[in-house]
Amino acid sequence: MSDRLFSPTYKVAGVQYNMSVEPQVMTVGGGKTLDPNRYATKKTVAQGMLDVALLTANASQLKYVLEVGEQHPYYAVMLGLIITSLVLQVLVGVLFMIIGGMDINDPEQQTAANILNNIILIFVFIISVDNVIISSFGIDSVNIKKESKTL
Repeated sequence: MSDRLFSPTYKVAGVQYNMSVEPQVMTVGGGKTLDPNRYATKKTVAQGMLDVALLTANASQLKYVLEVGEQHPYYAVMLGLIITSLVLQVLVGVLFMIIGGMDINDPEQQTAANILNNIILIFVFIISVDNVIISSFGIDSVNIKKESKTL
């Protein structure tokens, strides 16, 4: 068998043949073709942009909570939830870089990549639940009047 994942070579009693799999191009809608590789790339880029947007939103929420300080009715809870979300997002980013550097053609690394992928899935679920809870406390809906300083 060849070392390439999708082009195995079979040998049977003096007969040898190669089998390769080319990317399939599917037809959708009005005859347009769908390239799976291009679709996956676009999906990955879109997911990356959403991840950056969530990271930015959490940083903004953290700034707001720190500016308001103890006057915020849920200061400690919000601080804990936002910091947890930020730490998990950075951890997921690091795990994505690790998994991106793995050779999935190596059976030993396939197992490790699968385990890491499952861990990432759990962390992303926790981040999602964490941010739903953050949203339920309504950062923007809390009206805190800052005391004006007079000189």
